Amino acid sequence: MIHHKHIDAICIGAGIMAAFLSFLLLFGGEFGIPKASASPGYASRLFDKNRVHTVDIQIEDWDAFIQNARAEKYETCTLVIDGEEFKQVGIRAKGNNSLRLTEEYELSRYSVKLEFDQYVEGGNYYGLDKFSLDASFQDNSYLKTYMVFDMMDFMEVPTPLCSFVWVTINGENWGLYLAIEEPEEAFARRNFGREYGQLYKPDYRSLHAENADVALKYIDDNPDSYENIFENAKFEPSLADQQRLIRALQTLASGENLETAVHIEEVLRYFAVQVFVMNWDSYLGYTGHNYFLYEENGKISILPWDYNLAFGTYALGMTNPIKDPNILINYPINTPAEGEVMLNRPLYHNLMKHSEYFSQYHSYFDTLLSEYFENGRFQATLREAEKRIAPYVQKDPTTFCSYSDHQLAVDTLEQVCLLRAESARKQLSGEIPSTISGQQKQPGAGVDASKIQLEHLGDFQDLRQAKNKQDAAMAAIRNTTG
Repeated sequence: MIHHKHIDAICIGAGIMAAFLSFLLLFGGEFGIPKASASPGYASRLFDKNRVHTVDIQIEDWDAFIQNARAEKYETCTLVIDGEEFKQVGIRAKGNNSLRLTEEYELSRYSVKLEFDQYVEGGNYYGLDKFSLDASFQDNSYLKTYMVFDMMDFMEVPTPLCSFVWVTINGENWGLYLAIEEPEEAFARRNFGREYGQLYKPDYRSLHAENADVALKYIDDNPDSYENIFENAKFEPSLADQQRLIRALQTLASGENLETAVHIEEVLRYFAVQVFVMNWDSYLGYTGHNYFLYEENGKISILPWDYNLAFGTYALGMTNPIKDPNILINYPINTPAEGEVMLNRPLYHNLMKHSEYFSQYHSYFDTLLSEYFENGRFQATLREAEKRIAPYVQKDPTTFCSYSDHQLAVDTLEQVCLLRAESARKQLSGEIPSTISGQQKQPGAGVDASKIQLEHLGDFQDLRQAKNKQDAAMAAIRNTTG
């Protein structure tokens, strides 16, 4: 038995301290105290942005993997990340149009997914379960996704971590890629804590279908009506999970009490960036996909994904794609899609019907412009990244472009963003119309972007010219392993 003249005071103090610590664990995030999972081990290792990392993929038959890439089936490999070995890692090719076109052009530089727990239960890299290597398809700058993720992170939208890596195959040089944290369990735990909610990646099966569920439209109360959502869940959804999401979509469709079904501020911050970067291979485009949907306690938010065709460069599948830089750079920030698409995107359209949320959206846009673009942060981040990756782009054996084309693409990306920021600022002030109808009534009212050539960011011509160098890189690997 413990005997101490101050035992009662000590016990009371210990009780108070325990209660205080419990309070911090539960509510610390609201007071700016990071969650316990906010900085896992992998964040300061592979995703340290201050250097280019190394990833060696050791695989028995790389040639066979490339030949069968379109099947998107997992195979086993050993990964050596910054000199540290991880065995029995799952690897498969990834992508949609990029995957199809890489095959069509008989190229071999595919983006890939790498999964630590595909074959080993509980397998991980310092807490990371899965990441991807992005090939910078149709992105001669290598920086589109990198910069958009930086913008999203700046605007406090839960965003995948990323960093540049030099990839080798069985020790042979393969190229510079962007490593991206895949939104699965580790991502959810890092951003939302141990008791995270549900995560989905809605995607269509056919572009010609209605895809109302991908557009986040309420259909009915039957979970089977939302197969493009629930069949793309990152964690097996229960019936209760499905019902919560459907109720949120029903509330969203009603246009009333939206704060009970939507993380309003987070979604508005997301759309400020999404609209700025002119990405129509997205929720605001014809496809309506390329986003993650997060639901917790009946409230939904939309998270960023896939920006290699951002900055006005999306034209795949479009009958008459807009290529005029004056139209694209000045694209209206209040109606960032044509009427039919806009009416079928309730997560944007129904929020903007409310004057309070519309005003908030403008406020966030102002923050993005004034604190990211107009104070020099954007240019500093862009040029710092360009300098870091330059030696690797120069020696990249599978790159889609020449080094001079890369430099031109970075310069073009900078010009595009600065002109877009100028146009958005003038749209906010009313100097330039901020709707499609307003711009149609005042053609030529926007900033002059006629000197911009968006194809410098990456075009189909680059794919035609890349085959010989990629074939040579494949031959080098065959000679080594054959």
